[in-house]
Amino acid sequence: MDKELSWLAFNERVLQEAEDPRNPLVERIRFLGIYSSNRDEFYKVRFADLRRRRLISEALETDTDIWLLNEVQQRIRQSNDKFDALYNDLLRELARNQIFLLNENQISEAQRQWLKNYFRQSLRTLLFPILIEPDTSLVTFLRDEYTYLVVEMIQGASARYAMLEIPSDKTSRFISLPADAGSRRRRPLILLDNVMRLCLDDIFGVFFDYDTIQAYSMKMTRDAEFDLTMETDTSLPEMMSSGLRQRLKAEPVRLTYQRDMPADMLTMLYDKLGIEDHDSVIAGGRYHNFRDFIRFPDMGKRRLVNEPLPALQHPHFTGYRNMFDAISVRDILLYYPYHTFEHTLEILRHASFDPSVVTIRINIYRVARHSRVMDAMIHAASNGKKVTVVVELQARFDEAANLEWSRRLKSAGVQVVFSVPGLKIHSKLFLISRLEDGKLVRYAHLGTGNFNESTARLYTDYALLTKDERITNEVRQVFSFIENPYRRVKFNWLIVSPLNARIRLYRLIDAEIAAAAAGLPSGIRLKVNNLVDSGLIERLYAASAAGVPVRLLVRGMCTLAPGVPGVSENIQVISILDRFLEHDRVYQFHNKGVPRLFLSSADWMTRNIDNRIEVGVELLSDELRNQVNDILDLLFSDTVKARILDQGMSNHYVQRGRRRKVRGQYAVYHYLQNPEQSDDTQAAVPDKCAVE
Repeated sequence: MDKELSWLAFNERVLQEAEDPRNPLVERIRFLGIYSSNRDEFYKVRFADLRRRRLISEALETDTDIWLLNEVQQRIRQSNDKFDALYNDLLRELARNQIFLLNENQISEAQRQWLKNYFRQSLRTLLFPILIEPDTSLVTFLRDEYTYLVVEMIQGASARYAMLEIPSDKTSRFISLPADAGSRRRRPLILLDNVMRLCLDDIFGVFFDYDTIQAYSMKMTRDAEFDLTMETDTSLPEMMSSGLRQRLKAEPVRLTYQRDMPADMLTMLYDKLGIEDHDSVIAGGRYHNFRDFIRFPDMGKRRLVNEPLPALQHPHFTGYRNMFDAISVRDILLYYPYHTFEHTLEILRHASFDPSVVTIRINIYRVARHSRVMDAMIHAASNGKKVTVVVELQARFDEAANLEWSRRLKSAGVQVVFSVPGLKIHSKLFLISRLEDGKLVRYAHLGTGNFNESTARLYTDYALLTKDERITNEVRQVFSFIENPYRRVKFNWLIVSPLNARIRLYRLIDAEIAAAAAGLPSGIRLKVNNLVDSGLIERLYAASAAGVPVRLLVRGMCTLAPGVPGVSENIQVISILDRFLEHDRVYQFHNKGVPRLFLSSADWMTRNIDNRIEVGVELLSDELRNQVNDILDLLFSDTVKARILDQGMSNHYVQRGRRRKVRGQYAVYHYLQNPEQSDDTQAAVPDKCAVE
């Protein structure tokens, strides 16, 4: 199945969450923001790639990919119509809960004066109008992360245009208004956009004369790709800086504009942005950049948001003098966001000043804006530790932040290592070396997610902490390979892309095929974000045809077609979308009744298997294998938030039938909160976890 259409089906599952009345109201509105943010990234990356492929097809006079671009645009139009209708429904639902999102024409005179005051005191200094002259190139300076108001000033028969960027990165998009005495509108809100519309005279009246002034919203999305020109005398940071400048000036691939925008204004935008027929031009409402709705305020009504699920302290750290003492006793497995990310931060903080620590190595892909992980590395260097940070400058949309972190790290005395261009480092590793009784002892972290304290509150990810020499010695080899990717290395315990991942995964699948052929029990369970690699899919088809039961939990893209007679009839695929984003990757193989279970940073995509440095680790502890197996059982038994992925990409929910109601993520939380009940994972699901 096509991966772009599969991706759109995934985002439609996000829209289902906004539609689901079982979710609290404000959370449903926030899902609209997530859907919108996802759609923006789709245009920047995937739609832009389709557009380039169509241009090539036209140049070669072939019809390759043209049908796909048309199908994608049709699916997006259908989803946009659903989005608009759902947004209006949720506004009415907000009103029924005494929360009103007003525009500048719906406010009272008292609120109008309050907003004028607020604008002069808090907003005016954030606004810098752009005057549109005949030689103005909008493509040069418009940012695709922002919504703009296009302002038209008319005097007599002449019109003058200007642009206003809505500064939602500097202040909240949602402004709480004072309620009028006696009004039923107890909790009125107004969007920043509408405050700017209300105060156009305050902005432009200081210099311009006009008979009328009006503003219409628009948003532009650019192609996110850029070319890294390889020159022998150019460093990777210099190439990335050049590439980012290219992105700032890249061609637009989408223009969204207010539906009632005057024709002359729209023509001006087409001309200034170089919009052509094959670009996606979408007429919409007054508001764009719905991703800001991810931060929609809860207005103090607890019943309108999810009940709190406080992050858990891992019991195996209790009673030890420091984190290293706890890890010395046993391997410890953290599962975010159910477990607190503070454990990982505390290990790195301890390492930064522990007198026994000699060296710290860590690889970074995406970190939080104010990263305590990076702060720990800087402090460790200040304390005389030898610190090496591998910074991935090619992490899409995080390039600029990672460039800045690399500068700060270098100035603090940290050794900074960059990847080879074209070979991204996506593994999630750190290695801490301590001198214990005159011997060097290593402690390793192998994870499925980034060292990012912000996303660790929202993304499900595993982190294995171990001092097992079989693992730590190979983690050390991974860092050596990163610094010298042409050096030959061999791994027995780790699955490392691009060195041995494909052949190891093929062999693991083939072992299940051989077991089924011999009449022995067999089975494969996978949990990944995306499954699109054709070689691995063909291997799974072969397993299905041999009688191996294959169960897949795929959050995003899945181009495997399940249920095809004689090909994939033994393959079942589900997807779970809920309050947390399912991000961890788990591979489980039956192995003749002695299951082998791997955690990995790699999805089953060609880029992750062949073109990136990724690391998977086999769980060698029976206790940890059993724990992850139990968690998989709970997730695969979800009867509330699980959807069936089929050839029609219809996203039907799993039918519960006579089974008990299980909401997988809540069940996992309860399981980890009460580990002593792990012998009966199904009974561990409390009533409150089942949505009635």
